[in-house]
Amino acid sequence: MNTNSTDQHAIQPWQPLAQQAAFRHVLEAFSYPGRVVSLGAAPNDTLTMLLATLVDAGVTLADPLNQVSADDRRRLDAQLALPDRAQFVVSQGAHVPDYQPVLGTLESPEHGATVIVCVESLGEGARLDLTGPGIDGETTLHVAGMAPGWWIQRSRWNTSFPMGVDLILVAGRRLVALPRTTRIQVKGAH
Repeated sequence: MNTNSTDQHAIQPWQPLAQQAAFRHVLEAFSYPGRVVSLGAAPNDTLTMLLATLVDAGVTLADPLNQVSADDRRRLDAQLALPDRAQFVVSQGAHVPDYQPVLGTLESPEHGATVIVCVESLGEGARLDLTGPGIDGETTLHVAGMAPGWWIQRSRWNTSFPMGVDLILVAGRRLVALPRTTRIQVKGAH
């Protein structure tokens, strides 16, 4: 029996040291939009690891498609809210959102929501050409499992900069951040 299996040594979402390590990876993702990073969690735990790192009793969370287990929601201790009122919203890339998340205000744009979208893959699928702060010139990201309507909604939500939303895309063990400042040209979305 192989005791050095990656899954046996995967990061556990509820351990403070694991959350600190995951937070550093999330900071890297936001510092370099379009850069795919790994949280090191088991593939089925990446969303949980991300939420355990970012969410606590002091924030609101919406999970309209029930992607977070009831047990994990209890552990997070976040206040549950509707997607149009929550600071963090968990969504699915295959489902175009029918809500408008919190966009913040001109006085407090930092109150715009962070929308976490579970997608099929990072590294294949529709091509996104990204430019903006944190990107040296232009970078390319491929995303599978994100309905084209998502990009239309994101554009609408971020038209009144500095207000808007930040996206985090999650697939398997990996994630990528797309802050509201990132400009996206979508190619090959169906």
